[in-house]
Amino acid sequence: MNRLFVCLSALILSTITANAQEDCHIGSYRLDDGRVVDIGSPDGGTFRWRRFDGLTGALHKTTDNSWRSTYGWSDKPDGITVSFPDCAAGRIVFDGISGRRIAFDTRDAVFVSHGTRLAGRLVLPKGENKVPVVVLVHGSEPDSALVDYALQRMLPTQGIGAFVYDKRGTGISGGHYTQDFSVLADDVVAAMEEAKRLAGPRLGRIGYQGGSEGGWVAPIAANRAPVDFVIVCFGLAVNVFEEDQEAVELQLREKGYSPQEIADALSVARAAEAVFASDFTSGFEEFDAMKAKYGHARWYKDLHGDFTFFLLGHSDEELRARRAEFDWHTPFTYDPMTTLRANKTPQLWILGGEDYEAPSAETSKRIKSLIADGHPFTLAYYPAAEHGMTLFETAADGSRISTRYAPGYFELIRDFARDGRLHGKYDDAQLTLPRP
Repeated sequence: MNRLFVCLSALILSTITANAQEDCHIGSYRLDDGRVVDIGSPDGGTFRWRRFDGLTGALHKTTDNSWRSTYGWSDKPDGITVSFPDCAAGRIVFDGISGRRIAFDTRDAVFVSHGTRLAGRLVLPKGENKVPVVVLVHGSEPDSALVDYALQRMLPTQGIGAFVYDKRGTGISGGHYTQDFSVLADDVVAAMEEAKRLAGPRLGRIGYQGGSEGGWVAPIAANRAPVDFVIVCFGLAVNVFEEDQEAVELQLREKGYSPQEIADALSVARAAEAVFASDFTSGFEEFDAMKAKYGHARWYKDLHGDFTFFLLGHSDEELRARRAEFDWHTPFTYDPMTTLRANKTPQLWILGGEDYEAPSAETSKRIKSLIADGHPFTLAYYPAAEHGMTLFETAADGSRISTRYAPGYFELIRDFARDGRLHGKYDDAQLTLPRP
Protein backbone atom coordinates (compact mmCIF):
# COMPACT_ATOMS: atom_id res chain seq x y z
CA MET A 1 0.00 0.00 0.00
CA ASN A 2 1.21 3.50 -0.81
CA ARG A 3 3.10 4.92 2.17
CA LEU A 4 1.67 8.41 1.64
CA PHE A 5 -1.84 6.96 1.67
CA VAL A 6 -1.12 5.14 4.94
CA CYS A 7 0.21 8.33 6.54
CA LEU A 8 -2.69 10.45 5.33
CA SER A 9 -5.19 7.82 6.45
CA ALA A 10 -3.63 7.73 9.91
CA LEU A 11 -3.82 11.53 10.08
CA ILE A 12 -7.48 11.52 9.06
CA LEU A 13 -8.32 8.78 11.56
CA SER A 14 -6.64 10.71 14.37
CA THR A 15 -8.58 13.80 13.34
CA ILE A 16 -11.88 11.88 13.37
CA THR A 17 -11.12 10.60 16.85
CA ALA A 18 -10.13 14.07 18.05
CA ASN A 19 -13.34 15.55 16.62
CA ALA A 20 -15.43 12.84 18.28
CA GLN A 21 -13.86 13.69 21.63
CA GLU A 22 -13.79 17.44 21.11
CA ASP A 23 -16.66 18.15 23.48
CA CYS A 24 -17.67 15.80 26.27
CA HIS A 25 -21.23 17.18 26.25
CA ILE A 26 -22.02 15.55 22.91
CA GLY A 27 -23.69 12.15 23.10
CA SER A 28 -26.91 10.26 23.72
CA TYR A 29 -27.91 9.89 27.38
CA ARG A 30 -30.23 7.42 29.09
CA LEU A 31 -32.10 9.14 31.90
CA ASP A 32 -33.10 7.41 35.12
CA ASP A 33 -36.75 7.41 34.01
CA GLY A 34 -35.85 5.40 30.89
CA ARG A 35 -36.06 8.24 28.36
CA VAL A 36 -33.18 8.95 25.98
CA VAL A 37 -32.02 12.44 25.02
CA ASP A 38 -29.32 13.29 22.50
CA ILE A 39 -27.07 16.32 22.87
CA GLY A 40 -25.79 17.45 19.47
CA SER A 41 -22.91 19.58 18.25
CA PRO A 42 -22.79 23.26 19.21
CA ASP A 43 -24.12 25.86 16.80
CA GLY A 44 -23.20 29.44 17.56
CA GLY A 45 -22.50 28.69 21.21
CA THR A 46 -25.54 26.47 21.76
CA PHE A 47 -26.09 22.72 21.82
CA ARG A 48 -29.20 21.05 20.42
CA TRP A 49 -31.06 18.37 22.35
CA ARG A 50 -33.35 15.91 20.59
CA ARG A 51 -35.62 13.12 21.73
CA PHE A 52 -36.82 10.23 19.61
CA ASP A 53 -40.41 11.48 19.96
CA GLY A 54 -39.39 14.60 18.01
CA LEU A 55 -39.13 17.13 20.82
CA THR A 56 -36.08 19.37 20.57
CA GLY A 57 -34.57 22.59 21.83
CA ALA A 58 -31.42 24.70 21.90
CA LEU A 59 -29.24 24.92 25.01
CA HIS A 60 -27.78 28.26 26.07
CA LYS A 61 -25.14 28.45 28.77
CA THR A 62 -25.98 30.40 31.93
CA THR A 63 -23.74 32.10 34.45
CA ASP A 64 -23.92 29.16 36.89
CA ASN A 65 -22.58 26.68 34.27
CA SER A 66 -25.97 25.13 33.64
CA TRP A 67 -27.83 25.34 30.35
CA ARG A 68 -31.21 26.92 29.63
CA SER A 69 -33.34 25.43 26.84
CA THR A 70 -35.41 27.31 24.30
CA TYR A 71 -38.37 25.84 22.42
CA GLY A 72 -37.51 24.25 19.08
CA TRP A 73 -35.51 26.71 17.02
CA SER A 74 -37.09 29.75 18.70
CA ASP A 75 -35.68 32.01 21.40
CA LYS A 76 -38.67 31.27 23.67
CA PRO A 77 -37.70 29.54 26.98
CA ASP A 78 -39.38 26.15 27.42
CA GLY A 79 -38.64 25.76 31.15
CA ILE A 80 -36.07 22.99 30.71
CA THR A 81 -32.65 23.31 32.34
CA VAL A 82 -29.71 20.98 31.78
CA SER A 83 -26.45 20.49 33.63
CA PHE A 84 -23.44 18.22 33.25
CA PRO A 85 -22.20 17.60 36.82
CA ASP A 86 -19.38 15.35 35.54
CA CYS A 87 -19.13 15.85 31.80
CA ALA A 88 -16.02 13.71 31.34
CA ALA A 89 -17.72 10.80 33.10
CA GLY A 90 -20.82 11.20 31.00
CA ARG A 91 -23.25 12.43 33.64
CA ILE A 92 -26.19 14.70 32.88
CA VAL A 93 -29.19 16.17 34.68
CA PHE A 94 -31.92 16.89 32.13
CA ASP A 95 -35.02 18.71 33.38
CA GLY A 96 -34.34 17.44 36.90
CA ILE A 97 -33.72 13.80 35.86
CA SER A 98 -30.22 12.33 36.14
CA GLY A 99 -28.72 10.19 33.42
CA ARG A 100 -25.54 8.80 31.88
CA ARG A 101 -24.04 8.85 28.41
CA ILE A 102 -24.68 5.67 26.42
CA ALA A 103 -21.58 3.81 25.25
CA PHE A 104 -21.43 2.55 21.68
CA ASP A 105 -19.06 0.38 19.67
CA THR A 106 -17.43 2.92 17.39
CA ARG A 107 -14.91 2.45 14.59
CA ASP A 108 -13.43 5.25 12.51
CA ALA A 109 -12.41 4.67 8.93
CA VAL A 110 -10.92 6.11 5.77
CA PHE A 111 -12.13 4.74 2.44
CA VAL A 112 -11.57 5.71 -1.17
CA SER A 113 -13.93 6.56 -4.02
CA HIS A 114 -12.78 7.84 -7.40
CA GLY A 115 -9.32 8.31 -5.91
CA THR A 116 -10.59 10.56 -3.12
CA ARG A 117 -10.14 9.73 0.57
CA LEU A 118 -13.36 9.98 2.54
CA ALA A 119 -13.60 9.93 6.34
CA GLY A 120 -16.31 7.89 8.02
CA ARG A 121 -17.45 6.32 11.28
CA LEU A 122 -19.46 3.21 12.13
CA VAL A 123 -21.50 3.43 15.34
CA LEU A 124 -23.08 0.22 16.66
CA PRO A 125 -25.03 -0.51 19.84
CA LYS A 126 -22.98 -2.45 22.37
CA GLY A 127 -23.17 -6.22 22.10
CA GLU A 128 -22.45 -9.12 19.76
CA ASN A 129 -25.80 -9.59 18.04
CA LYS A 130 -26.52 -8.76 14.41
CA VAL A 131 -28.04 -5.34 13.82
CA PRO A 132 -29.33 -3.36 10.83
CA VAL A 133 -26.97 -0.65 9.61
CA VAL A 134 -28.09 2.64 8.05
CA VAL A 135 -25.65 4.50 5.83
CA LEU A 136 -26.45 8.21 6.26
CA VAL A 137 -26.43 9.97 2.88
CA HIS A 138 -25.73 13.70 2.74
CA GLY A 139 -28.04 16.42 1.54
CA SER A 140 -26.58 19.39 -0.29
CA GLU A 141 -25.21 21.01 2.87
CA PRO A 142 -21.45 21.74 2.88
CA ASP A 143 -21.08 20.91 6.58
CA SER A 144 -19.46 17.92 8.27
CA ALA A 145 -21.81 14.99 8.82
CA LEU A 146 -19.31 13.50 11.28
CA VAL A 147 -19.87 16.56 13.44
CA ASP A 148 -23.51 17.41 12.78
CA TYR A 149 -25.56 14.25 12.15
CA ALA A 150 -27.42 13.27 15.32
CA LEU A 151 -28.81 10.07 13.76
CA GLN A 152 -25.35 8.52 14.11
CA ARG A 153 -26.15 8.32 17.85
CA MET A 154 -29.95 8.29 17.91
CA LEU A 155 -30.27 5.15 15.79
CA PRO A 156 -27.83 3.07 17.89
CA THR A 157 -29.93 3.89 20.98
CA GLN A 158 -32.70 1.98 19.18
CA GLY A 159 -30.59 -1.08 18.36
CA ILE A 160 -29.65 0.07 14.85
CA GLY A 161 -26.15 0.80 13.59
CA ALA A 162 -25.26 3.93 11.64
CA PHE A 163 -22.43 4.71 9.25
CA VAL A 164 -21.76 8.42 8.86
CA TYR A 165 -19.16 10.06 6.65
CA ASP A 166 -18.08 13.47 5.40
CA LYS A 167 -18.91 13.63 1.71
CA ARG A 168 -16.23 14.84 -0.68
CA GLY A 169 -15.25 18.45 -0.17
CA THR A 170 -16.77 18.68 3.31
CA GLY A 171 -15.42 18.21 6.83
CA ILE A 172 -12.15 16.27 6.83
CA SER A 173 -12.78 14.32 3.62
CA GLY A 174 -10.77 15.08 0.53
CA GLY A 175 -11.89 16.21 -2.91
CA HIS A 176 -14.04 19.12 -4.00
CA TYR A 177 -17.65 19.81 -3.09
CA THR A 178 -19.96 18.65 -5.86
CA GLN A 179 -23.60 18.07 -6.65
CA ASP A 180 -22.81 15.50 -9.34
CA PHE A 181 -25.34 12.84 -8.36
CA SER A 182 -23.51 10.06 -10.19
CA VAL A 183 -20.18 10.69 -8.45
CA LEU A 184 -21.93 11.08 -5.11
CA ALA A 185 -23.79 7.80 -5.67
CA ASP A 186 -20.48 6.02 -6.24
CA ASP A 187 -19.26 7.53 -2.97
CA VAL A 188 -22.38 6.20 -1.23
CA VAL A 189 -21.71 2.70 -2.56
CA ALA A 190 -18.11 2.93 -1.32
CA ALA A 191 -19.41 4.03 2.10
CA MET A 192 -21.82 1.09 2.17
CA GLU A 193 -19.05 -1.38 1.36
CA GLU A 194 -16.87 0.10 4.10
CA ALA A 195 -19.75 -0.12 6.58
CA LYS A 196 -20.21 -3.81 5.71
CA ARG A 197 -16.49 -4.45 6.17
CA LEU A 198 -16.38 -2.74 9.54
CA ALA A 199 -19.58 -4.35 10.85
CA GLY A 200 -18.34 -7.84 9.94
CA PRO A 201 -20.34 -10.62 11.60
CA ARG A 202 -22.62 -8.11 13.33
CA LEU A 203 -24.12 -6.94 10.04
CA GLY A 204 -27.79 -7.68 9.54
CA ARG A 205 -29.73 -5.60 7.02
CA ILE A 206 -28.03 -2.63 5.40
CA GLY A 207 -29.45 0.32 3.51
CA TYR A 208 -29.49 4.07 3.01
CA GLN A 209 -31.18 7.07 4.60
CA GLY A 210 -30.86 10.29 2.62
CA GLY A 211 -32.44 13.68 3.11
CA SER A 212 -33.12 16.35 0.49
CA GLU A 213 -30.42 15.97 -2.20
CA GLY A 214 -29.77 12.52 -0.75
CA GLY A 215 -33.20 11.57 -2.10
CA TRP A 216 -31.79 11.84 -5.62
CA VAL A 217 -28.49 10.16 -4.79
CA ALA A 218 -29.47 7.17 -2.62
CA PRO A 219 -31.77 5.49 -5.22
CA ILE A 220 -28.99 5.76 -7.84
CA ALA A 221 -26.61 4.05 -5.41
CA ALA A 222 -29.20 1.33 -4.73
CA ASN A 223 -29.31 0.56 -8.45
CA ARG A 224 -25.53 0.17 -8.59
CA ALA A 225 -25.04 -2.25 -5.69
CA PRO A 226 -27.70 -4.25 -3.83
CA VAL A 227 -28.94 -3.05 -0.44
CA ASP A 228 -31.93 -4.06 1.65
CA PHE A 229 -33.73 -0.70 1.85
CA VAL A 230 -33.68 2.99 1.00
CA ILE A 231 -35.24 5.70 3.17
CA VAL A 232 -35.75 9.11 1.53
CA CYS A 233 -36.62 12.03 3.77
CA PHE A 234 -37.94 15.31 2.27
CA GLY A 235 -36.53 14.30 -1.12
CA LEU A 236 -37.77 14.72 -4.68
CA ALA A 237 -38.94 12.63 -7.62
CA VAL A 238 -38.74 15.66 -9.95
CA ASN A 239 -35.68 17.32 -11.48
CA VAL A 240 -33.79 20.28 -10.03
CA PHE A 241 -35.44 22.90 -12.27
CA GLU A 242 -38.89 21.50 -11.47
CA GLU A 243 -38.01 21.73 -7.78
CA ASP A 244 -37.27 25.46 -8.15
CA GLN A 245 -40.48 26.09 -10.09
CA GLU A 246 -42.60 24.19 -7.59
CA ALA A 247 -41.01 26.18 -4.77
CA VAL A 248 -41.82 29.50 -6.47
CA GLU A 249 -45.42 28.44 -7.06
CA LEU A 250 -46.01 27.11 -3.54
CA GLN A 251 -44.43 30.08 -1.78
CA LEU A 252 -46.36 32.68 -3.76
CA ARG A 253 -49.64 30.79 -3.67
CA GLU A 254 -49.50 30.60 0.13
CA LYS A 255 -48.91 34.36 0.22
CA GLY A 256 -52.16 34.87 -1.69
CA TYR A 257 -50.93 35.86 -5.14
CA SER A 258 -53.10 35.21 -8.18
CA PRO A 259 -52.48 32.50 -10.80
CA GLN A 260 -51.43 35.17 -13.33
CA GLU A 261 -48.96 36.71 -10.88
CA ILE A 262 -47.51 33.26 -10.17
CA ALA A 263 -47.22 32.60 -13.92
CA ASP A 264 -45.29 35.87 -14.32
CA ALA A 265 -42.99 34.96 -11.44
CA LEU A 266 -42.33 31.56 -12.99
CA SER A 267 -41.15 33.28 -16.17
CA VAL A 268 -38.51 35.07 -14.11
CA ALA A 269 -37.55 31.77 -12.47
CA ARG A 270 -37.16 30.07 -15.85
CA ALA A 271 -34.87 32.88 -17.01
CA ALA A 272 -32.76 32.46 -13.86
CA GLU A 273 -32.65 28.71 -14.38
CA ALA A 274 -31.37 29.24 -17.93
CA VAL A 275 -28.42 31.20 -16.53
CA PHE A 276 -27.65 28.33 -14.16
CA ALA A 277 -28.00 25.77 -16.95
CA SER A 278 -25.47 27.68 -19.09
CA ASP A 279 -22.91 27.60 -16.28
CA PHE A 280 -23.21 31.40 -16.08
CA THR A 281 -22.10 31.89 -19.68
CA SER A 282 -25.39 32.97 -21.30
CA GLY A 283 -29.02 33.83 -20.66
CA PHE A 284 -28.25 37.18 -19.02
CA GLU A 285 -30.08 39.27 -21.63
CA GLU A 286 -33.34 37.40 -21.13
CA PHE A 287 -32.90 37.40 -17.35
CA ASP A 288 -32.30 41.17 -17.36
CA ALA A 289 -35.40 41.65 -19.49
CA MET A 290 -37.50 39.65 -17.03
CA LYS A 291 -36.16 41.61 -14.06
CA ALA A 292 -36.83 44.91 -15.83
CA LYS A 293 -40.35 43.85 -16.76
CA TYR A 294 -41.38 42.56 -13.35
CA GLY A 295 -38.99 44.22 -10.90
CA HIS A 296 -41.72 46.55 -9.61
CA ALA A 297 -44.46 43.92 -9.40
CA ARG A 298 -45.90 43.50 -5.93
CA TRP A 299 -44.89 39.84 -5.82
CA TYR A 300 -41.26 40.42 -6.80
CA LYS A 301 -40.09 40.97 -3.22
CA ASP A 302 -41.47 37.54 -2.31
CA LEU A 303 -39.90 35.68 -5.25
CA HIS A 304 -37.55 33.11 -3.79
CA GLY A 305 -37.77 29.55 -5.12
CA ASP A 306 -35.09 27.04 -4.25
CA PHE A 307 -32.25 28.82 -6.03
CA THR A 308 -33.76 31.62 -8.19
CA PHE A 309 -33.20 34.00 -5.28
CA PHE A 310 -29.42 33.49 -5.62
CA LEU A 311 -29.47 35.59 -8.79
CA LEU A 312 -31.93 38.33 -7.92
CA GLY A 313 -30.38 41.66 -7.06
CA HIS A 314 -27.08 41.00 -8.84
CA SER A 315 -25.75 42.54 -12.04
CA ASP A 316 -24.49 40.48 -14.96
CA GLU A 317 -20.91 41.31 -14.00
CA GLU A 318 -21.47 40.19 -10.42
CA LEU A 319 -23.06 36.95 -11.56
CA ARG A 320 -20.25 36.18 -14.00
CA ALA A 321 -17.76 36.87 -11.21
CA ARG A 322 -19.60 34.40 -8.94
CA ARG A 323 -19.52 31.63 -11.54
CA ALA A 324 -16.90 29.63 -9.62
CA GLU A 325 -19.10 29.68 -6.50
CA PHE A 326 -21.73 27.60 -8.29
CA ASP A 327 -19.45 25.26 -10.21
CA TRP A 328 -21.02 22.22 -8.57
CA HIS A 329 -21.75 20.11 -11.66
CA THR A 330 -25.43 20.04 -10.72
CA PRO A 331 -27.44 17.80 -13.10
CA PHE A 332 -30.35 20.22 -13.43
CA THR A 333 -32.41 18.04 -15.78
CA TYR A 334 -31.68 14.63 -14.24
CA ASP A 335 -34.89 12.57 -14.34
CA PRO A 336 -35.21 10.61 -11.06
CA MET A 337 -38.22 8.65 -12.34
CA THR A 338 -36.03 6.64 -14.70
CA THR A 339 -33.98 5.52 -11.70
CA LEU A 340 -37.02 4.84 -9.53
CA ARG A 341 -38.82 2.81 -12.17
CA ALA A 342 -35.75 0.58 -12.46
CA ASN A 343 -35.45 0.21 -8.70
CA LYS A 344 -36.64 -2.98 -6.99
CA THR A 345 -35.26 -2.09 -3.55
CA PRO A 346 -37.93 -1.44 -0.87
CA GLN A 347 -38.11 2.28 -0.25
CA LEU A 348 -39.74 4.52 2.35
CA TRP A 349 -40.42 8.13 1.31
CA ILE A 350 -41.18 10.60 4.13
CA LEU A 351 -42.52 13.92 2.82
CA GLY A 352 -43.92 17.14 4.28
CA GLY A 353 -46.85 19.03 2.80
CA GLU A 354 -45.44 22.43 3.79
CA ASP A 355 -41.95 21.91 2.37
CA TYR A 356 -40.84 25.18 0.72
CA GLU A 357 -37.39 23.89 -0.30
CA ALA A 358 -38.44 20.54 -1.77
CA PRO A 359 -42.17 20.88 -2.50
CA SER A 360 -43.82 17.52 -2.20
CA ALA A 361 -47.06 17.65 -4.20
CA GLU A 362 -45.76 16.26 -7.50
CA THR A 363 -43.28 13.94 -5.80
CA SER A 364 -46.07 12.49 -3.66
CA LYS A 365 -48.17 11.83 -6.79
CA ARG A 366 -45.25 10.14 -8.53
CA ILE A 367 -44.40 7.89 -5.58
CA LYS A 368 -48.06 6.87 -5.33
CA SER A 369 -48.06 6.04 -9.04
CA LEU A 370 -45.00 3.81 -8.54
CA ILE A 371 -46.74 2.07 -5.64
CA ALA A 372 -49.81 1.55 -7.82
CA ASP A 373 -47.56 0.01 -10.47
CA GLY A 374 -46.33 -2.56 -7.97
CA HIS A 375 -43.03 -1.07 -6.79
CA PRO A 376 -42.16 -1.99 -3.16
CA PHE A 377 -42.37 1.62 -2.00
CA THR A 378 -44.08 3.15 1.03
CA LEU A 379 -45.09 6.81 1.37
CA ALA A 380 -45.49 8.63 4.70
CA TYR A 381 -46.90 12.13 4.18
CA TYR A 382 -47.08 14.70 6.97
CA PRO A 383 -49.43 17.50 5.80
CA ALA A 384 -48.05 20.17 8.16
CA ALA A 385 -44.31 19.38 8.05
CA GLU A 386 -41.68 21.50 6.31
CA HIS A 387 -38.17 20.71 5.05
CA GLY A 388 -36.28 18.68 7.62
CA MET A 389 -39.61 17.13 8.73
CA THR A 390 -40.15 19.82 11.34
CA LEU A 391 -43.36 21.49 12.39
CA PHE A 392 -43.47 25.27 12.70
CA GLU A 393 -45.27 28.35 13.92
CA THR A 394 -45.81 31.37 11.67
CA ALA A 395 -44.66 34.73 13.02
CA ALA A 396 -46.52 38.00 12.50
CA ASP A 397 -44.26 38.87 9.57
CA GLY A 398 -45.06 35.56 7.86
CA SER A 399 -41.71 33.91 8.65
CA ARG A 400 -41.62 30.38 9.99
CA ILE A 401 -40.19 29.31 13.34
CA SER A 402 -39.53 25.58 13.57
CA THR A 403 -40.74 24.04 16.82
CA ARG A 404 -40.10 20.27 16.75
CA TYR A 405 -39.73 17.24 14.49
CA ALA A 406 -42.97 15.66 13.31
CA PRO A 407 -44.14 13.04 15.85
CA GLY A 408 -43.35 9.57 14.57
CA TYR A 409 -40.70 10.75 12.12
CA PHE A 410 -37.75 9.06 13.83
CA GLU A 411 -39.86 5.97 14.54
CA LEU A 412 -40.59 5.66 10.80
CA ILE A 413 -36.86 5.56 10.05
CA ARG A 414 -36.21 3.07 12.86
CA ASP A 415 -38.98 0.65 11.96
CA PHE A 416 -38.31 0.57 8.23
CA ALA A 417 -34.56 0.10 8.74
CA ARG A 418 -35.13 -2.65 11.29
CA ASP A 419 -38.09 -4.53 9.79
CA GLY A 420 -38.54 -3.32 6.22
CA ARG A 421 -42.12 -2.32 7.00
CA LEU A 422 -44.14 -0.02 9.22
CA HIS A 423 -46.27 -0.82 12.26
CA GLY A 424 -49.57 0.93 12.91
CA LYS A 425 -49.91 4.72 12.99
CA TYR A 426 -47.23 7.40 13.15
CA ASP A 427 -49.20 10.33 14.53
CA ASP A 428 -50.83 12.18 11.60
CA ALA A 429 -48.61 10.71 8.87
CA GLN A 430 -50.76 9.64 5.93
CA LEU A 431 -49.47 6.24 4.84
CA THR A 432 -49.61 4.71 1.36
CA LEU A 433 -48.41 1.13 1.65
CA PRO A 434 -47.06 -1.14 -1.08
CA ARG A 435 -49.48 -3.45 -2.83
CA PRO A 436 -49.56 -7.01 -1.43
